[in-house]
Amino acid sequence: MIQTENSPDKKSEVITSILNISKRLAKENQGAFFVIADRKQIEGHYRLHYPQIQFAGNLLSKGMEAVVEKLATLDGAMIFTPKGEMVSYGARILKSETVLGFGTKHAAARGITLYDESITAVLVSEETGWIKIFQKGEIVLETDAVDIEPSTLDKVSRFLTNQDTALLASAGIAAAALGAGPVLIVGGAYMMIKTAGQIISSALKKDRR
Repeated sequence: MIQTENSPDKKSEVITSILNISKRLAKENQGAFFVIADRKQIEGHYRLHYPQIQFAGNLLSKGMEAVVEKLATLDGAMIFTPKGEMVSYGARILKSETVLGFGTKHAAARGITLYDESITAVLVSEETGWIKIFQKGEIVLETDAVDIEPSTLDKVSRFLTNQDTALLASAGIAAAALGAGPVLIVGGAYMMIKTAGQIISSALKKDRR
């Protein structure tokens, strides 16, 4: 199949890259805020804290993850298109919806993803080391900083792009009724996925052999 630059597979690659960066930052107790949005959808809904440097490549270009990892520690959000083009860094998101018990970044992530349902936001907490993904104003995934198998992360990213629950099953993520909710424990890193009104909690550890 020939993929276009706007294909869901391209966006899932961008999500995978951002999750990998987020895990590295979380291990270093660094916070970050990423937004994935089409330029037209995000235009006019952010303000810049810093002068911008233009980069020739995009997030998926060789060596760019290291650049993004540094820029992500600046105050504000990094904004990328679904193709991986960097729109801005150090941006203040102007859409905001309060998330009880949390601060301005959570409010911005909820607000911008409520404003446009095609937008995805990723938060990295420097206090807890947890990573949260927002879609449609809700936290749809939470995970810790421990590495997981790349093929599993890829399938989770593709699920977040097109909501095909079969991808979760193929990644070995399935619901098992334990106590208050559906839980699967494989051992290792913790991941919670919310789908179709259901929460799936999984422990998924990258094989380090």
